[in-house]
Amino acid sequence: MKNLVSRFVKDESGATAIEYGLIAAGISLVIIAAVNGIGTKLNGKFADINTSLK
Repeated sequence: MKNLVSRFVKDESGATAIEYGLIAAGISLVIIAAVNGIGTKLNGKFADINTSLK
């Protein structure tokens, strides 16, 4: 039983998976923010073009 507990304490594979998950979540947030900002700017440009064509 003592050996099982010491192996569980030394196992870091779960921590690594959580770290990779947090990195992926951070990258996803950056991509979403960038796409949202670009979409807002493009929407404004298309609105200007639409107004000038009328």
